[in-house]
Formats: sequence, structure tokens, C-alpha cells
Amino acid sequence: MIKKSLYYSLALIIVLVFSWGCTSTEPQINEEQKIVKEQNVYYVTYKKVENAYYEMPPEMTDIEARNKEVNEFAPYLRGKKIFIDPGHGGDDRKNKSYTGKIIEADVNLRVSLYLRDFLVQAGATVYMSRISDQTVDLKYRSTMANKNKIDLFISVHHNAVPNITRSWMNYTSTYYHAKPENWEYEPCEKDVAKFIQRDLAFFMGNSGGLGSFDGTYSDYEIYPGEGFSVLRETIAPAVLVECAFHTNSMEEARLGVEEFNQLQAWGIFRGLGRYYRAGIPTIEYSNQTTPKKGIVEFQFRLSDMNGILPKTIEVFFDSTLVPHTFLPELDQLKFSVAAPLGEHEIRIIVANKNGNYALPYYKKVIIN
Repeated sequence: MIKKSLYYSLALIIVLVFSWGCTSTEPQINEEQKIVKEQNVYYVTYKKVENAYYEMPPEMTDIEARNKEVNEFAPYLRGKKIFIDPGHGGDDRKNKSYTGKIIEADVNLRVSLYLRDFLVQAGATVYMSRISDQTVDLKYRSTMANKNKIDLFISVHHNAVPNITRSWMNYTSTYYHAKPENWEYEPCEKDVAKFIQRDLAFFMGNSGGLGSFDGTYSDYEIYPGEGFSVLRETIAPAVLVECAFHTNSMEEARLGVEEFNQLQAWGIFRGLGRYYRAGIPTIEYSNQTTPKKGIVEFQFRLSDMNGILPKTIEVFFDSTLVPHTFLPELDQLKFSVAAPLGEHEIRIIVANKNGNYALPYYKKVIIN
């Protein structure tokens, strides 16, 4: 009798497990576990959508918890001018999932609008290349950003595989411009990409792909020597996010759910908040002197509330790396060069102790 009851119990478990894995062919969302707040402990809400699921963290289902997190990032985002570029749109709507249910341009826009709302709530000033399904020239997107003298540019996209035989592929990736060995490479763009990638991939539950250890990639991997137009043509630090592959069946199911699009935006927002919270070093020109004929000494102030990481300092004079001295107790950078009369350019690269690099710094100087 005991054995028979045991067999019935096992059979029932198998049926339940099998039923759990099967879903209706009709699009539907089922809450598998409601969020519970008990003794200040929050529980995640699991959502099952067709053949996929996603997890909603407590701050996405409890408005008080979300507002608290937004307010924590507000001191670092307040006053920042951020440009959001929802990729494609208007006449450019050809990128679709294999069933045609998902149009990339529409998902890009939904995620971008949710991201805008989070940033505005945190006190940032947000500009967008489009706020509806409209055609925007590729180069004009950067032109708008440059005209508004923004602090940061983010282009939001979703990826695709070249043919259906690879539709199993899916990961999250974030691109920065150029590679470390290129003059046009700016380390701060890699920093932004890392922070966004980490939080976006975390909340989506995706890996960063096999081509990168941290999920960030140079756009030169796609277009060698050129990169993406929006990253190349934008003056301010710029990154491009490929949130996921809309050609993957699991992602197709999730990307059509606006609640999930909001979760994606939350991941990008969190990444931005954490990036700015880690601090950005500032570089200030102090003076230049001529201690002896033909030799010019320059002084700059490098500062950051977290402290400067001396080993990251690089100083270029007319694109040539030159020796320097840094006095941490004075935040003072000094270097001397022998240079002819006329105009010259100085470039300085430096990171703080959190690993965040300063914004691109180039200064024209004149030696009389």
C-alpha cells in the first residue's frame, strides 16, 4: 500500500513537472509567484511567457522600492545631459524576428522611452533621436547629439543572426568605439560599456557571448577601422547596446512584453547610475613656464574624490607619449618638453582608484 501511494505521488510529480514545461500556443503571461513583502524581505516575481520566462526584481514590482533606488542614483545623474538613440525606425523597419512578431525598431523605441523616464526621474536631462516611429538619418543622430553638447550618447538596438540555422544564438553585448591600440580609442567609453553591460545582462539573465569575457566589444570587430557611425561621429562618449537577439525564439517571446522592455531599460539605467557613482576624474590646466630656453614645463591638476590611480596616467604631446611626474598629495601632474614655437596639442589619460577613466581630454597650447 505504501509502495502504491509512493508510485502515485511520483506520477503526480512527473505530470506536474511536465505541465510546468508545457505552455499554450497563445501568447500569455502567468505570474508564478507574486511578490511578498514581509519583515522588509522582498521575493522575486517569476513570469512565464510562452516558452520563456523572466524574473522581476522587487524594485520593478514595488514602486516604493524602485523610487528608493532611483533616488540613490539621483545625486550622480542629476544635471547630466544624456542622448538616447532608439535604433532604426520609420522607413527602416526591415529587421524582424523570423515569425515577424517582433520588429526591432519598435522594441528599441519602447526600451528607450522607459530608459528616458527613469533618467528624467533621477534628474538627468534627456534628448532623443526619435520618440515615435519616424525616419532619422544615421549621421543626423550624431549631429543632434553634438549640437546639444551632451555628456553621454547611448544607442539602443537588438541583434539578429544571419540565417535561421543559428536562431539558437542569444546574448547581450555593448559596443564602444575603436580598440586600445588606436589613437581614437577612449577608455572612458569602455568604462560606460562595462557598467551598462553588467547590469543589463544581469537583469535579462543573458550571457555576454563567447567573443568577450565581459560582454563588451569594440565596434571595429564589426567594421574594422571604421566602427559604427553613431559612435564614430558623436563627440561625447558613446556606446551602442545590443540588448539581445530578436531572432531567438525565447527572446522573441519576451521582447513583445512591455513589462520586460521596462526591465531592460532598468538594467541600462542601473548601469549608468553605477558608472557615475564610481566617479570620473577631472583634469584642469594650471600653467606653463619656460625654465630654460627651448624647454617648456606644463602643470595640470588631476583630481577625484576616490583618488587618482597613478599607474594609469599617460601624457601625449603632439601624439607622442612623454614622461611625467605626479604628486598625489598636491593632485599635481608635471611634465617638460622641448618643442618649437607655435600651436601644439596635449592629451591626458587617467583613471581613478575605482578604475573609471576621465572624459576625453585634449588641450591646444601655444608656445611663444
